[in-house]
Amino acid sequence: MTPEFSRMVDLRHITPAPLTLSATEAERAALAARFGLVGIESLEAELRLHAEGDVVTATGRLRARWTQPCAISGEDLPQQADERLRLRFVPEGSLPEIDDEIELSGNDWDEIEYAGTGFDLGEAVAQSLALAIDPFACGPDADAARKAAGIVSEGVAGPFAALAGLKVKKD
Repeated sequence: MTPEFSRMVDLRHITPAPLTLSATEAERAALAARFGLVGIESLEAELRLHAEGDVVTATGRLRARWTQPCAISGEDLPQQADERLRLRFVPEGSLPEIDDEIELSGNDWDEIEYAGTGFDLGEAVAQSLALAIDPFACGPDADAARKAAGIVSEGVAGPFAALAGLKVKKD
């Protein structure tokens, strides 16, 4: 399967000049379908690549605007991202096996393995966009939709709600 936003980079042709990757309308539509979005209005990344042997770092920014359904009401919810990217491409098999999930801090690199003499920078940008999307984003009408559906807050229906009803009133 070819990724929707593929931009292959050959290690032998890396220069210090910045790269700008912009998704076409068709690529944005395909990514929106992949990520369960209503649409992606814009997706662009500006990156600088630096190679040291067979390890390549990419630093820059991801800027995107998309519309997703509200997690509660389903209404269209415009969203955007303007995030720093720190990607590190390493040869296949050079990352240690990790059984548990790890959380990256803002100064850590997203490490991506590649095979051969090239890697897909566009797919790395697409995956970075996927991480920027909040799957539980709620719009301004979410509370009204919850109430209409009979969904109550955790304070009303949580584990201590029954205990609250047992309180003895003091006169």
